[in-house]
Order: sequence, then C-alpha cells, then structure tokens
Amino acid sequence: MPTAHEAAGIGARGVSLAGKRVLVTGGAGFLGAPVCRLLNERGAGELIVPRRAEYDLTDAGAVAALFEHAKPDVVLHLAAEVGGIGANRDNPGRFFFANMAMGLHVVEQARLHGVEKFVQVGTVCSYPKFTPVPFSEASLWDGYPEETNAPYGVAKKALLVMLTAYRDQYGFPGIFLMPTNLYGPRDNFDPRSSHVIPALIRKCEEARLAEEPSMTCWGTGSASREFLYVDDCAEAIVAATERYDGPEPVNIGVGKEITIRDLVELIAEATGFAGEIRWDTSKPDGQPRRVLDTTRAAREFGFEASTSFEDGLRRTVDWFREHVGAGEPTRAS
Repeated sequence: MPTAHEAAGIGARGVSLAGKRVLVTGGAGFLGAPVCRLLNERGAGELIVPRRAEYDLTDAGAVAALFEHAKPDVVLHLAAEVGGIGANRDNPGRFFFANMAMGLHVVEQARLHGVEKFVQVGTVCSYPKFTPVPFSEASLWDGYPEETNAPYGVAKKALLVMLTAYRDQYGFPGIFLMPTNLYGPRDNFDPRSSHVIPALIRKCEEARLAEEPSMTCWGTGSASREFLYVDDCAEAIVAATERYDGPEPVNIGVGKEITIRDLVELIAEATGFAGEIRWDTSKPDGQPRRVLDTTRAAREFGFEASTSFEDGLRRTVDWFREHVGAGEPTRAS
C-alpha cells in the first residue's frame, strides 16, 4: 500500500509543501517570483518573502529576527548579489562577502530553528575554469573557477561545504542546486549589471531603434554558454524541494550549449537588428565553455527542461519591449 507521500507524488526522501510555512529569500526577484507562484500552486500554507529594507541578510542579528518572526518549516535560499562579467570584475569583494554572509547566517538560523528542509541555490560559476564538458558534479573540486567570477563562485561553493558539514554533524536537511545561466521575462536589463542575454537584447534594441550600422560585443564570441528559462528553473527547485534529500550537489540545466557569436546572431534576428556585429577582443570571454550534465536531476527528482530556447527568447524580447524598453536604466518591478 503506498505511503501518504507516495500517494501525493512525493518521494520517500522528500517533503510535502502542503500547509507549510515557507521562507523564500529573494522571493520577490527574477527567479524567486516564479518559485513562489509554484509554491502557492503546491498548496504551501504561507510564504514569507523578506525584503532588504526590513531584513539585511548579511547581518546576523537581522537574520535571527527574521527567523524568530517567520518560524519557517521550509527555507529556500535564493537571495544573491550577482551580475555579468563587468559587475563581477567591479565588485569581487562585495560579491564574495554578501553571498558568503547571507548563506552563513541563513543556514545557521535554519539549523537553530529545526527546519524540515533547506534548499540552497548555488551557481554554475563555482565550477573550475577548464572543467571538461559537459560539467559533471564530480568535477566541482577539480580546479579554481574562472577568474572574473571566482569570488562569487567560491562563496557559493563554500555553502555546499557548510551544508555537508551540518548534515554530518547535526543531521541538517540541506540540499544544494547549481543552475546554469538563467534568462526570461523580468530579468535584469540594467547594462551595468545584467547577464549576457538581457544585455544583448537591450544592446540590439537600442542599435535597431537608433538605426545604427553596427554594434560591438565583448570578447571573441567563441565562448559557449548554456541557458535555462527561468520558469523551468523554478520547476526544478520546487521539484527538488519536494523529492530530493541527498548530500550531493545537483546541476540544473538543459544540457545544450551555444556560442556567444551564435547567440548574438539569434538575438539580433529576434529583435530585428540588421547591422554589422563587431567584436572587441580586448574584453574577456569569461569561462571558455559551459554546459551541464543534467542526468542527476532527471534521475533524482525527474526534472527535464521543457521550454525551447527559441520560445523562451521570444518571450523575453516581448517582455522587454512591453515593460522596460530601450533607454530605460533598470528592470521593471
């Protein structure tokens, strides 16, 4: 006879979200918003989404006050300070401190309050610079990350060590997920801090509207990246929350890569920019290649991405045109 968890579609090692108090750091953000939507659909009893103005997660006292107020059953730690290559080069100290401090305090308070499940969202930037492709979780410790984003990647990877140590000493129910590069509606289109897809969408739109004969992109275009639609990533996070309780980190991605050169051409086509594309080779490419082995996620909690890159890119361009537009300085809220 099936158990209650099995009857509800929850694995034997998982947790039902029905009626639970769920704390989602970063829950108002780009990834957090679709995660919260899914949590509501799964019947979560109450969602607690802290805002920075009220709770600074880099401050131990503020995090303690948050947990005393929230009294969560489940914690999803999505909050991060992050950006593209330029932002990482300009803020290495801040990115290390903020991500390390937030994780340190949130994990410790989750332990002290005896949560049923803790989900730490890490980053593909934690992998070594020259990881063999596709990136396997077993390669995570085989070298140092790519230099431009190493402080951010190392801070996130240190939280995996913390979760492993807490599991060994305290039986702490923490899991660690490593999404690849995300994109989609509500992304950050600020040219000072955005990642590659929103930055290129904005660049192409501005060049098209200004009828520029050409535009210039960073690097050589030879580096490759893997891109995951944000709603698909949210599905993976919620599925892992319900069904996965292993100590091993898990890649979250699509298992396909595209060169930056091909990506620029696709975005130019999607936005209607027909000018020349030039490359500033004095700027860095970042990590040479990036594509994930996603077999563990499929095996452990049945995740496979469902949004095609063409559909996701079209939705992202449409959202940008409707809610932000070329010339606006920041993302829409």
